[in-house]
Amino acid sequence: MNKTIALTRDNDGRPMWRFLLQELKPKGKLFTPFNIISVPIILLGTALIVYRFIYGIGSITNLSQEVPWGLWIGFDVVTGVAFAGGAYVITFMVYVLNVKKYHSIVRVTVLNGFLAYLFYAGALLLDLGRPWNVINPIIGNSFGVSSVLFLVAWHFLLYMIAQLIEFSPAIAEWLGARRARKILSGMTLAAVIFGITLSMLHQSGLGALFLMAKEKIHPLWYSEFIPVLFLISSIFAGLSMVIFEGSISQRVFFDQINEHHRREHNDIVHSLARICTGAMFVYFFLQLVVLIHGKHWDLLGTRMGAWYLLEMIGFVLLPMLLFYYSYRSRKLLLVRIAAILTMLGVILNRLNVSVIGFRWDMDIHYVPSWQELVVTLTVLFTEIWIFRWVINRMPVLRESPAWARK
Repeated sequence: MNKTIALTRDNDGRPMWRFLLQELKPKGKLFTPFNIISVPIILLGTALIVYRFIYGIGSITNLSQEVPWGLWIGFDVVTGVAFAGGAYVITFMVYVLNVKKYHSIVRVTVLNGFLAYLFYAGALLLDLGRPWNVINPIIGNSFGVSSVLFLVAWHFLLYMIAQLIEFSPAIAEWLGARRARKILSGMTLAAVIFGITLSMLHQSGLGALFLMAKEKIHPLWYSEFIPVLFLISSIFAGLSMVIFEGSISQRVFFDQINEHHRREHNDIVHSLARICTGAMFVYFFLQLVVLIHGKHWDLLGTRMGAWYLLEMIGFVLLPMLLFYYSYRSRKLLLVRIAAILTMLGVILNRLNVSVIGFRWDMDIHYVPSWQELVVTLTVLFTEIWIFRWVINRMPVLRESPAWARK
């Protein structure tokens, strides 16, 4: 039911706080498989987070002075930001290139990207031994304004604000705030252009952080092209997430998607498969150039070399060929399989750079504790809960109210 809110009251004359309180009530079935699995994990993870902040990061993690970055950075931040890359790609195509067929997925993609950045920022706070010092890279204290960390921090912060502005018209429509919606819609294009620039810089900036760890990263994963490789991989990582998330949304939120958008879905997925094919070809070619340039052929015969070949052949070359074949043959199932393989490959690559291949030559290798795994699942499940809450209440997948379409 659409509601028009004038300052502090809704269309029925109720105070705003009552409207918001009503919206907080759960919708749909409570005892679903996802709820039954996720709620206990979230409760346990929340307790572990409280315990971590009371007794320090060493109380629940296997991190050390030699290996300061673990699962929370390697997966929650470095990998998670890559999966948020679909937002800048889709908004670029919709608002800059004016490709209208992607318009139906732009809001859900931006929402996914915004929540990803928001929760990965939270994961970053978990990983800091002294979380209150998070302000230091933002103000340049101890690092300086010319450091990569200073740039990454500001890209991260400003891009979250840009994404919030991009998504804000949906919030205004939910609240029925017509004047605010008009103002915020007028800011969208500027926010998109600003956000695209920030996101591209941030994706490559994360890779630039590893340029300072040349002696600590395995030669098969280290090169001066890490920033470029991180940027390119964020394109097909983000679009694979869009395909994966869209396939689930078509089933879970079927009642919110109109018939026209349901018919468009298959064509959109095949188009994204074509883009992924091109981006993955460029990525695979650059990785081959890096391998030849680095003259690391002898390392391919080692155990780490076999692991590298598994990543490149099994999770880059294979899904790239599947994307290409599925696009040519219009086989939707193969697109989804390729998207899942691609996502696994991106996870593998980012963990290889930041965790597995980091200080690989140490006698004692880092293995995340069960508490780290539970907290990571807590972050992921909480993000899904909020994503679902927003989808069920705001015009993200469903049509905007009639007054907003005029």
